[in-house]
Amino acid sequence: MDPADMGDDLERVLLTEEQLGARLDEMAAQIDADYAGRDLLMVGVLKGAVMVMADLARRLHTAVEMDWMAVSSYGAGTTSSGVVRILKDLDADLTGRDVLIVEDIIDSGLTLSWLLSNLRSRGPASVEIATMLRKPEAAKVEVDVRYVGFDIPTDFVVGYGLDFAEKYRNLPFVGTLAPHVYGD
Repeated sequence: MDPADMGDDLERVLLTEEQLGARLDEMAAQIDADYAGRDLLMVGVLKGAVMVMADLARRLHTAVEMDWMAVSSYGAGTTSSGVVRILKDLDADLTGRDVLIVEDIIDSGLTLSWLLSNLRSRGPASVEIATMLRKPEAAKVEVDVRYVGFDIPTDFVVGYGLDFAEKYRNLPFVGTLAPHVYGD
């Protein structure tokens, strides 16, 4: 899909496919340098991180293992409560491993803070975070993120793994939806 395919559902493109790709190249080069000669396990957080994880992994020159987790934080409506449950756990043993959590976006940081604590309790050598997008103004807890693609405003965004009602994940860019799409 490209912006024209969305018609009047798209308000604006925030980050183009080219911008995302260029930043992934830079992030991959840094990850290659930081993890040279180490046993890296990339942990993608479903569903949103699928695009980031796949594109980032293909850009690496380091052999990596990949695994996936699905977690749900629930609360009232669209607001995260920070109460998390694991829907799909890792298959890999983390003991002694270097773990890189891969996220599509960090918003409040509540779910990621919980996930970080959970994974660190499993005996890894290290746990770091890579995210394509971060909303610093939306943070409710401090989470140390080693690799950040872009800091963005608090606008609701879709594309590149991010959805609205399970749609728009397959957009190769990040954009904002027109208000009529979500009923404002």
